[in-house]
Amino acid sequence: MSSKILAIDTVTEGCSAALLIGDEVVERFEITPRGHTQRILPMVDELLSEADLTLAELDAIAFDRGPGSFTGLRITAGVVQGLAYGAGLPVIPVSSLAALAFALYRENQNRNILAAIDARMGEVYCGYYRINDRGLPALVGEESVLLPNKIIKQQGPWAGAGSGFESYREELKECLRENLIHIDGNALPHAKDIARLALHEFEQGRVLSSEEAQPVYLRNQVVHQKS
Repeated sequence: MSSKILAIDTVTEGCSAALLIGDEVVERFEITPRGHTQRILPMVDELLSEADLTLAELDAIAFDRGPGSFTGLRITAGVVQGLAYGAGLPVIPVSSLAALAFALYRENQNRNILAAIDARMGEVYCGYYRINDRGLPALVGEESVLLPNKIIKQQGPWAGAGSGFESYREELKECLRENLIHIDGNALPHAKDIARLALHEFEQGRVLSSEEAQPVYLRNQVVHQKS
């Protein structure tokens, strides 16, 4: 039987919902920096209506757990908790940085990707990913929030994806130099990629309860570690 997964993402200026059924995924996506709250549920309703499904007929709800904007993370977590609890569904968290890496691999076949999202305050949320033999992004080290010129170079050529490369293009190019071979600074996380990555997690039985749909605040983690 085909798995049916709804995915939601509001953690950057992009707002998207996607419905994956088997190998097929349909997405609604808009650039709406301040309209996430008004748009995300209508997107979900449209997708379910077109597929002639109810929430309760799904297998799970996937969501972008961050890193990303504080407000966007809270919106995603709140919507997912409400939908999943009401329908009795498990949830699947997926990293925004992993979604960026996965999208760039599918588009350009780059297998070494540095994903970086503008974290404001002169910093970026970033993570190095290598695409494994299953075509999935595997994190190298850990996700971090750093000044662009503090990112540690990894050996080999890397492609860059995410708004961090648009906001801090020169700083990142100066820091990474010859290791940086390609940049897509306009890339944003998409729910369709969240859904595809969540499918693998679902097949491995890695799901959470609705109450565990919690966002990841990298900046908060750093503050806690320093205190």
